[in-house]
Amino acid sequence: MTAPSLALATRLIEDARKHATELGKALSVAVVDYGGFVVAVERMDGARPMTPSIALSKAYSAAVMQRPTVMLKGWSDSDPVFFSQVARLGQHPIVATKGGYTLKQDGQIIGGIGVSGGSPDEDEDIVKAVVAAAGLETDFAEWAGVRKEGEGRG
Repeated sequence: MTAPSLALATRLIEDARKHATELGKALSVAVVDYGGFVVAVERMDGARPMTPSIALSKAYSAAVMQRPTVMLKGWSDSDPVFFSQVARLGQHPIVATKGGYTLKQDGQIIGGIGVSGGSPDEDEDIVKAVVAAAGLETDFAEWAGVRKEGEGRG
């Protein structure tokens, strides 16, 4: 496996910062490798104090769950008790929200990026835009963890 280079992480963060500035927002952005370990984190001047931690949880979740965080929402909603237990297992919380995106290159998961500080939709729009602009893959299979009504955990 390869991890995002510091140069790639810096480029993603700089692009996110440009988008945030255009929106008049102060954000935090985190980039992690495929195991969820930090490559880079930036908190813009004026970003709220919790935003770096939230961005890191989003990036971590996207990397280790190998799906953008918004795709985890169905699993979280369909099996909240189990999801809440799994969400506490790793080195950072697993979150099912907008603003976390898996970094995928040549079919391989290389890491994750998280954005925090805007509205959920703003965080999601920014993270999707910077991943696409970097030429990284944006197609992911639906999450298989979603339980259908009446199904048990297998």
